[in-house]
Amino acid sequence: MALSGNLEAQRRRDELVELANGPQGVMIEAAAELFAVSSMTIRRDLLELEAEGRVRRVRGGATAAPRARPFDARRAIRASAKKAIAEKALRLVPAHGSIALDASSTVNMLASAIGPRAGLTAYTNSFESFQVLHPLDGVTAVISGGTAEPTTGSLVGPIASRSMRSVYFDTFFSSADALDGADGTSEVSVDEAELKQAMAANAGTTVVCVDSSKLGRRSVARALERDEISVLITELDPSDERLDAFRDIADVL
Repeated sequence: MALSGNLEAQRRRDELVELANGPQGVMIEAAAELFAVSSMTIRRDLLELEAEGRVRRVRGGATAAPRARPFDARRAIRASAKKAIAEKALRLVPAHGSIALDASSTVNMLASAIGPRAGLTAYTNSFESFQVLHPLDGVTAVISGGTAEPTTGSLVGPIASRSMRSVYFDTFFSSADALDGADGTSEVSVDEAELKQAMAANAGTTVVCVDSSKLGRRSVARALERDEISVLITELDPSDERLDAFRDIADVL
């Protein structure tokens, strides 16, 4: 009987992880009804799953656990939202001067849209964005160097951070794994967070480009403080109420 109960609980938790990985996550009350158990049982399940690193608990339920993903997999997620964000951000790319671009797939979408310029230097820790920018007329592409993050492939670590701290940027374009209205951005790893801090420290303007699924969330490592964000770009209409928590710290596009 105990063995049967244990197997049933394990199957339920595995299914909870699948639900949490879905676009809407999993809510406690709905899961309790689905599995015909109490809300307290689901809360205990989610506590255990979070301790195992399989989900992230949020108010009223859980979402997917933060994890690094390969670049191609990240680029395919919410691609239409990323394209809309890139179109908005393109208006903020100068014809000349210096910009920094992080290694996110969202900012890579922007890099792919930039086109020829009149004397622009673009610094990045992304090999993919460097490849896109390097052939453009009037653009000097500079890659940071550093150590390739095993999953994402972005260049991170002390060498990358020192490289970015040695240059001043007119504008820094960054994405994030999560953006909280109180705490700012956060990333899946400390290395990713530290590099973005280095890039923002020398930027006149910091533009955060995130799709709406990142809003109101926290990831693992704190990155940019909310008052470091100059402009926030999402795929949403600027009047969308989901952006209200950020209007006091940034221009919202």
